[in-house]
Parts: sequence; C-alpha cells; structure tokens
Amino acid sequence: MPPCAACAAPVHTQFASPELVAPIVYDGFDRAADPAWRASGAATLDDYARWCGHLCGLTCFQMALGTSAPPLFTLRDGALKYGAYTEESGVIKGMIYAPFAEYARAEFGLGAEVHRHLTVEEICTLLDEGRQVIASVHFEIRRPHRPSPGRGGHLVLLTRRTPEGLLHFHNPSGIDARTRTAELSTADFEPFFAGRGVSLR
Repeated sequence: MPPCAACAAPVHTQFASPELVAPIVYDGFDRAADPAWRASGAATLDDYARWCGHLCGLTCFQMALGTSAPPLFTLRDGALKYGAYTEESGVIKGMIYAPFAEYARAEFGLGAEVHRHLTVEEICTLLDEGRQVIASVHFEIRRPHRPSPGRGGHLVLLTRRTPEGLLHFHNPSGIDARTRTAELSTADFEPFFAGRGVSLR
C-alpha cells in the first residue's frame, strides 16, 4: 500500500503524536500521556484524552481544508455547536453526517453532501469530479493484507483516483507513513467500506 506523493492535502493524525498511534490503538497506551497534546488545540489534557479517539472524521475534515485549517479541537468546538457530535451520560456519539455537512457549508462555504447509500464505483465518480470523500470504513483498513473484520466505525479521507485506478486516501489513525497516506484498489477497499460517507467540494 505505497503512499502517493502527489496529493495536496496535508497529513494529520487524530492523536497529536503520530508515532504514538500504534501504541494507542494496539497496545493500550494512555492517551493522557501524549506529550504533544497541546498541538491539538485542546484546552486541557483531560479534554484531549476523552475526545481524540472520536475525532477521525474531523481530522479528515482538517486535512480536506488544507494547510490553513483551524486546530482539530477548534473544529470540534464548532462541530459541537451544530450537533455533529453529542454527549449522552458521558458517552460521545458522532460524527453525525447531516449536522456535520451543515457545519461545513455554513462555516467554511464548502459544498458538502451526505451519501447514506454509496458504492465504491460512486466514490470513483465523485473523486473524478474533483470532490473529496470522507468515507466510513473499518479501522483495520490500515492492515489491508488481512481479512476485513467488518465495515465502518472509522473515517478516512479519499482525495483522488490515480491514473491506475487506485483510491488514494489519508487515514487519521494510520500507524506509519505508508498507512497514513495510502492507495488501494477498489476491490481491496470495498470489504472495509460501510457504504456511506460525505463528499466535499
């Protein structure tokens, strides 16, 4: 799954220290021990530790916005105002697509469209039209050589289709450079894909 060098979107991880992604997601490393947490824009370490695991979608949005994007937790604060995330009895839920799309349109002037039923072929069409797609996939897409354990639960940013027909995407929880900026065939991508997402223009 080699990286593609010719992609304009910056690469970000939802955890402030990219080198700690693998220890966090596979080894139970304490998010509150992330020394770079302030770079996220979180007001407190506790806020960072509670939320960073839920912000894959907004990390995708941050990458889609480019190098001038606000800090991740500034985006989180804005998304909360639109209801793109909710908290019930201390449980964080989201990213919720429709209010997120409203947020993207109202605050950033983007053409954001929710796709509740989306095929891989339709993703290709959207990418060929110049849109970027935040797509729901299983987080184990970072290890595509293994059988997919399921579909959905995590979000990645698809930025384009290569001349060879590969899907180029950025993964907020990629464990190294090759999985943070990756390319997969449609056949390899499909088993991880939940058939829904949000496209951005």
